[in-house]
Amino acid sequence: MKMGEGVEWALHSCVNMSWAPVGEAVSSARLAEFYKLPASYLNKQLQALVRAGILSSVSGPGGGFQLARKAEKISVLDVVLAIEGTKVAFRCEGILKNGPGGNMDEDYARTCLISQTMRHAELAWRTELSQQSVAGIARSIERRFPEAKGNTVNQLMGSRR
Repeated sequence: MKMGEGVEWALHSCVNMSWAPVGEAVSSARLAEFYKLPASYLNKQLQALVRAGILSSVSGPGGGFQLARKAEKISVLDVVLAIEGTKVAFRCEGILKNGPGGNMDEDYARTCLISQTMRHAELAWRTELSQQSVAGIARSIERRFPEAKGNTVNQLMGSRR
């Protein structure tokens, strides 16, 4: 499975927003500058997070984006699905119907061992991502890199602090 770079961008942006002072929005331009990303493409990813209810958009001076709910309530899976969509990674086409002894009436998506294996793996992957929160990632970063939160907030909030 290959995910687009937007997932990485969105997750980093959510972690950064989890560190912003309560009620403060982070501009997409500052985030793009911070990571040297194309601003218009990053903004599309952030808008997808707004549509998914992960971020809220704040207009006007000092506007930008902020978490729409507590970082503890935003799973990595929430972000992945907002950016990549909800389609399953593996789709069984039932090619066994065409093989020797194949049965056109059989639901091979349910009975094929390859299909079952792939569905089991995707369920495990989704379960793991659903158990990891933006807040958990932020805490891990803070433990490993104690200066990261302060440096990030200073860069992103600029003169508003």
